[in-house]
Amino acid sequence: MAVALDIEPARSDEDDASAAVSALQPFFNPRSIAVIGASRQRGTIAGEVLHNLLGYGFAGPVLPVNTSAAVVQSVVAYPSVEDVPGPVDLAIIVVPARSVLDVARGCARKGVRALVVISSGFAESGADGRRLQDALLDICREGGMRLIGPNCMGIVNTAAAARVNATFAPIAPRTGRIGFMSQSGALGLAVMDHAEALGLGLSTFVSVGNKADISGNDLLCHWEQDPETDVILLYLESFGNPRKFSRMARRVARQKPIVAVKSGRTPAGARAAGSHTGAMLAASDVTVDALFRYAGVIRTDTLSEMFDVASLLASQPLPTGRRVAILTNAGGPGILCADACVSEGLEIPTLGDATQARLRALLPAEAGIQNPVDMIASASAAHYRQAIEILVADENIDALVVIFIPPLVTRAEDVARAIVDGARSTRGTRPVLSVFMQARGVPAELTASDVHVPTYAFPEDAAIALARVARYAEWRARPVPPFRPLDGVQREEAQGIVTRALARGAEWLTPEECRALLSCYGLPVLLQREVRTADEAARVAGEMGGTVALKAVAPTLVHKTEAGAVCLGLTAATVAAAARAMTASVSNHGHEVQGFLVQRMAAAGVEMVIGVVHDPSFGPVVACGAGGVLVELLHDLSVRLAPVSESDAEDMLRELKTYPLLAGYRGAPAHDARAVADVIMRASVMADDLPEIAELDLNPLIVHEHGASVVDVRVRVSARRQPT
Repeated sequence: MAVALDIEPARSDEDDASAAVSALQPFFNPRSIAVIGASRQRGTIAGEVLHNLLGYGFAGPVLPVNTSAAVVQSVVAYPSVEDVPGPVDLAIIVVPARSVLDVARGCARKGVRALVVISSGFAESGADGRRLQDALLDICREGGMRLIGPNCMGIVNTAAAARVNATFAPIAPRTGRIGFMSQSGALGLAVMDHAEALGLGLSTFVSVGNKADISGNDLLCHWEQDPETDVILLYLESFGNPRKFSRMARRVARQKPIVAVKSGRTPAGARAAGSHTGAMLAASDVTVDALFRYAGVIRTDTLSEMFDVASLLASQPLPTGRRVAILTNAGGPGILCADACVSEGLEIPTLGDATQARLRALLPAEAGIQNPVDMIASASAAHYRQAIEILVADENIDALVVIFIPPLVTRAEDVARAIVDGARSTRGTRPVLSVFMQARGVPAELTASDVHVPTYAFPEDAAIALARVARYAEWRARPVPPFRPLDGVQREEAQGIVTRALARGAEWLTPEECRALLSCYGLPVLLQREVRTADEAARVAGEMGGTVALKAVAPTLVHKTEAGAVCLGLTAATVAAAARAMTASVSNHGHEVQGFLVQRMAAAGVEMVIGVVHDPSFGPVVACGAGGVLVELLHDLSVRLAPVSESDAEDMLRELKTYPLLAGYRGAPAHDARAVADVIMRASVMADDLPEIAELDLNPLIVHEHGASVVDVRVRVSARRQPT
């Protein structure tokens, strides 16, 4: 039967998105704001929050609530929120944690729609704080209120019609087109300061703190529909619901780029794993990479890189390809930039003959007119402007990096204006990036009313940012890969195999159960028989005919070759002796042999591994790579979240360093990459259907010129519930 795709998550996501947009309205577009705990004393958190709200131009009333002061910062104050005349849409709570619950109950009675709790002392502080946070969330739910925080820095909306700066930041962010979410309040302060230094404006800023209620998923839904936001930046320390995040981000990123820094790349400890795949994925960050790759999220390693990418996305069009031209007035930086571009997967093509002729007519004879174009130190601002216009007219160029090192005679300000004029000539068809290698900062002239050219301190920074954006542009230009229905799947039978194994207390499936399970999903398992004794092995080998492979059945054994648990190319006459010798060898390595697996020998081919590990948060994580005895030595892996479409599976293969072995290396015949992609897809669907599969190893999968054969299988099962 064909596997029908479950459309309920999509419907649920649409409902959640609508609810999230509605829930965030009182935060970003409140009619009135109460500051509960407002202080008369500047320099305190409560004092600065009120001061920022009053000074940012909020169109409605700002209502201080203070139990002991009638006037706060020249504004009439009230002893409680319930004493405020008229409705209150949004309450900013800045009181000690022990008082927050009573304040929240008063807000519920008042009919407040939204709370931002800046106070700390909740889940981040331990078990008692967790209980306090749970009680706060219960009050909000019972009172129909939504909550940002607790333990957060606040929120900002820069829109002219609803200016809200409910933070204690010393800098008021300028208006722009970037939405930013941070899980760290202190980091949020640094982010706003850095954005201001770079001239980047924000549409909205949210410090989510402990994410007790409103999360990054909710904000993605808001920004997806917000006409004031073009680029989304995320600083993440954790995922509340990774699978839902991946679905929502994938949808949003088709329209608006998402750039994320995810901290915690190096976990404190590795999870114990009993398979090759588990060993390679344990204690690694590849699962987060897989999620972001699936969703089209641009991941950056540092906050500095995040702003490098954001500066490009916020000011320039997406590149339509990877071909880069480099223009410089010094050869060394041009070479560094070219090297960085190539190492990041960009291309430095030869310029067209017509382009070179025009450059030769413009520049002195000593200039280099190849790519990079070195105009030498005497280049004037006019040379920059004209050379940019020539380069962006070349049809072989998708992007341009312009580098300037201050010489004695040419002023940086003049060159900056020339770069802006040159960028203007592209009419928004190609991105232009600048590199000003000077200690005096960024020329203000790079920001014009109609053109803003991003600038970088070093050529490598520009190359990395451009490469990140080029990969995103390619992802966005591709159609959403369809999931091809699988014929002949016997899901109920597969579920029965797993259920029966769990019922008898088994952790690892027997070889026969593995074979049956894979057969339910059309995975190509070699003809095999499990036997108990050496003599039975010899008899079965005779029935199969030809040569066979013999393998020890020992559930605790992962590395069979090292323990002498595999013998290949045996005849019926040699199987029994080999089995007895195998029993002794495996026993010497500390494992108990429970039987033997007799397999028909597979034809020669390329050895690969296909595996799955069930992550408790992310669900099934699928990996493929170089297989056999080389799997952990080469560590050549490509990873995705399940289920994997056929086109995504093909991409996984092309990402491997060992992919040329499949394509036909040094005159060797090509092997069946499509068959491997089919195995990846089927294994991923099986793991997605059966969340009880904790680990799955198909190693090796031997890929032939036509077709593929699963030679060795390990499946570990565990009772669990599929995350949604």
